[in-house]
Order: sequence, then C-alpha cells, then structure tokens
Amino acid sequence: MKKARLLIYTLCLLWGVYGLLSAQHVFSAGQGKTVTFIPVEHEVERGLEAFLERSIKKAEEDGTDHIVLEIYTPGGRVDAAIHIAKVMRETDIPITAYVVKNAFSAGAYIALNADQIVMKPSTTIGSAAVIDQQGNTAGQKAESAWKAEMLAAAELNDRNLLYAEAMVDPNVEIPELNVGKGELLTLTASEALKVGYAEKIAEDRQELLAFLDLEDAKVQNSDPTFADKIARFVTNPVIVPILLSLGSLGLVLELYTPGFGIAGSVGVVSLFLFFYGHMIAGLAGWEALLLFGIGFVLIILEIFLPGGILGIIGVIAMLTGLILAGGSLSGILLAIAIAIVVTIIGSYFFIRSFGYNGPLKRLVLFDSTSSEKGYLSHHERMDLTGRTGVTVTPLRPSGSVKIDDEFLDVVTEGSYIGKDAKVKIVKVSGGRVVVRLAENND
Repeated sequence: MKKARLLIYTLCLLWGVYGLLSAQHVFSAGQGKTVTFIPVEHEVERGLEAFLERSIKKAEEDGTDHIVLEIYTPGGRVDAAIHIAKVMRETDIPITAYVVKNAFSAGAYIALNADQIVMKPSTTIGSAAVIDQQGNTAGQKAESAWKAEMLAAAELNDRNLLYAEAMVDPNVEIPELNVGKGELLTLTASEALKVGYAEKIAEDRQELLAFLDLEDAKVQNSDPTFADKIARFVTNPVIVPILLSLGSLGLVLELYTPGFGIAGSVGVVSLFLFFYGHMIAGLAGWEALLLFGIGFVLIILEIFLPGGILGIIGVIAMLTGLILAGGSLSGILLAIAIAIVVTIIGSYFFIRSFGYNGPLKRLVLFDSTSSEKGYLSHHERMDLTGRTGVTVTPLRPSGSVKIDDEFLDVVTEGSYIGKDAKVKIVKVSGGRVVVRLAENND
C-alpha cells in the first residue's frame, strides 16, 4: 500500500515539474523575438530569386518575427523581380526593406513591395525604366506592363502613385523635386522620407531595430551559401551564353584532338556549371540534365553508327534539355544561337590550323590518290601526240580513229570531221585524246 502511494506521489511530482517546464517554455517563446536579415545585393536575377525564396521559407519555418531585406542593387531582370515580389506578398511575416546603398530599377520595385522602407543616409531609390541588354528601352508594351507593376507595388502601402510613375516614365515632371521631362525620378533618403517613400532614415542596424521596436530581438543572418553564389553567377544572362559556347566548342574540338585533354575538360566543366547553377536556382530539374545526357550519347552513337536518325534525335534532346533548364525561353534561345555560331567559327579556325588528330581521324578517310604517289586511273599515252590517223567514224565531235593498227576514241577541238578523213593528234590529257584535221588532208 505504501509503495502504491509512493508511486502515485512520484508521478504527481513529475507531472508538476513537466507542467512548470512547459509553462516556462511557453512564456519564453512568447517573449522572445527574432529578426532575420537577408541581403539583396548585386544584380537581380533568377539566382537571387531562388535564394530569397528559400530564405523567406526558412524564416517561416524558424518562426521569425520580422524580415529585413538589406538592399544594394542596380536592378536586373523584371521577371525575377516580379517573382520575388510574389513571394514577399504571400508570406505572413512583416518585411522591412532597408536600403543600405542604392535601390535602382528592380531593386526599387522590391523595396516598394515591402511593408515599410527604411534608408541609410546618402542612399537613393528609383530610376526604374525597363531597358534591354543593349541598354535600349524595351518597347512600349514592356514599359506599360512594368509601369503597372510599379504602381501596384506603390499602392500596396498607400504611397503616392505619382512618384512611382515618375521612376518609370521620363515624361512625368515633378517640379518640386527638380525632375523635368526626359528624366527619371531618383529619390535621396531625405526626399523619400519627405514624400512618404520611406518611413525612417537609420544609420545602422541598431537604429533600425529600435525603430521597429525590436532592439532586444535575436538577430539572424541569412547569408548565401557557396552554392547560392555559384547559382547567381552562372544564371546571369551574360554568363549563360559564355558557358554554353565554351561547353559546345570544347566538346566539338575534343573530337579533333587525341585523348581527352583541355578542350574536353573545359567543355564538361562549363556544361556542369550551367546545369548545376540552374538546378540550385530552382530553374532546372533532373529531367533537363537527363535529356541533355541522352542527346549527347545519341550523337556519339551516330558517329559510330551513321544513319542520321540517332543524330537528329540527339540534337533535339540536347536542345530540349537546355531549354528546360534555361528558365527564360527567349534568353536561352539567344544563348544557344550564340553558342552555335561560336562553335562553328571556332571549329573552322581550329581545323585550318591543326587539322584532324582526334577520334574523327579514325572514321573519316583523309588520304587521297595522285599521280605523284604512283596512283594512275589510266595509262598515259603521251607518245600519241603528233601522230596521224584516219577517222573510222564521223567525229561529232567525238568518235573513233585508226592509227596504224590501233583504234582510239578521240574528240575534236569542236569542229565536225567526217569519216575517212586524215587527222592529227594535237593533245593528250589523261584519257582525253584531241585531234584536228591534218593539213595535207585531201
């Protein structure tokens, strides 16, 4: 009986301790605050989009109370910026855009999608016109769509739409900010605060956290990993055609060089970086890499099993794999076109300089026959020159001639010569015997 009571008391004591610990845990969780700082640096592209999406998702999983995007970017791809804004709008965590240097173009758009904007002194935001890779305006349709996106972003937090429009459209004038026709609006930190495009000017993180009433919060930094940095580098629109050009040119040149050397290594590494970076960025899956690999194998088989079908299917499979991994259809098609041109030109000059020395040398016949090497397709009859004979048939202009007891197939210089006429051989070129009417012919 005593043992039973002792067991009951022990269980009650353990239950009580568990309850106190649970209450303490709930109390601590309710009091603690966490702020995650995420850098938005360099050019806005698909690699940055994937990094921000993963960082925000992880912040949600970790129970972060506030996210701060530290923005320092000259802008970048419109599609990547729009996808980033979509992720920002869908999360329930409050987001503050902290402009630490410049937030131009797509960077300004990302900042406007945050719940509030805080800027460091001497920073700027704006200048958000759409331009192509050559630095020209992108066209009326693209500009109109981008303007609508900027206005929608400004409208999220009841900001004056006029200033967002002036950041995109050079035809909008704002005299009080000295912005005339032909200029895009770029706001300094003080101007942004004045017109309601910033809620605070903060010198550093401490001042920012104090403004957010989070000075005692736990600070976490979501820094990009090495893989993220590679992904951001190789998904850059300028780098993609370079990688594809090096990849295709390297593999093609490897067919003309003995063994597996520098050209093949450069080609394999370039294509590996292309697919690895796009997979890390979330733009490509294993199906793209598998298709490309199958296509490459089929092209190799085509070399040893000629017929055409395997090669055509292989090329289609490789192109499909690249397109699936590219993210942007227009961008990847342009990169592929550049790679093809570079490969053709590079291969031409390489073959002219070094010739064929690789695996293709075993498959292609490069030897030729010539009379200098002793190969003759006929017997040279140079002894016939100057001899005379009689036509056996009319020469129209070809026919037969009898010289002594030998019959020869001959051809005239162009004129007609009848039968039983006396002719003279004036030229022998290979198997071609040329005759003309003899001068003493009756």
